[in-house]
Amino acid sequence: MGIVNATPDSFSDGGDTFAADAAIARGLQQIKDGADIIDIGGESTRPGASPVSADEEIRRVLPVVTALSGAGAVVSIDTRHAAVMAAAVAAGAKIINDVSALTGDAASLGVAAASGADIVLMHMPGTPQTMRDHAHYADVVEDVFVYLERRIKTCEAAGIARTRLAIDPGFGFGKLADDNERLLARLQRFTALGCPILVGLSRKFGKGKPPKERLAESLAKAKQAVARGANIVRVHDVAETFDMLAKIATKKA
Repeated sequence: MGIVNATPDSFSDGGDTFAADAAIARGLQQIKDGADIIDIGGESTRPGASPVSADEEIRRVLPVVTALSGAGAVVSIDTRHAAVMAAAVAAGAKIINDVSALTGDAASLGVAAASGADIVLMHMPGTPQTMRDHAHYADVVEDVFVYLERRIKTCEAAGIARTRLAIDPGFGFGKLADDNERLLARLQRFTALGCPILVGLSRKFGKGKPPKERLAESLAKAKQAVARGANIVRVHDVAETFDMLAKIATKKA
């Protein structure tokens, strides 16, 4: 899953693809580089980020979703807002990727259920503005597991089949460095939920380095995640990640 942030303030690439034409070009390049899915976001969810109105988010992402869907890409919309979900799916998005696991907007569960889209449920305590204050766990793996299990059951009760769901433990979202390491070490635990596992590890490891200089760490963690059950890796550096995973697949064959 390639990342395209149509934002001015995202964690590691804010502003790089804020303009629609730059975001579209990035998505097209990621497809050439081997991405199966392009994840488009119009609101930064980095720690402390300011919220964006649904109207502004739609203005940012809709031209990108429309263009990339029209080019044949499988597009994912990265949003917490029901109106954005509905607009993006109408424009061709096939996946809703919600960092709040459909809790951030009272209308999200119903919109997602009716959309027919596949859905990624992520664990994030609180909001991007408050998640750092909630980084306290009795056992981070079990706490996240129980939360995601409950969200899956809530979705099923709302008419969303489990086959439409994927789960994301939420690396870096209300997690300290040790929490991230524990989640990665025990990632296989989440296979018991019976849903594909998505991981967003890209540029989150490599303390002391600027985010764009963390490629080696990102590749190493992606490799570990896949070995422990991850089905989808959400990354900034598509070409390098694709090459690394392709080499692993060749060795296994």
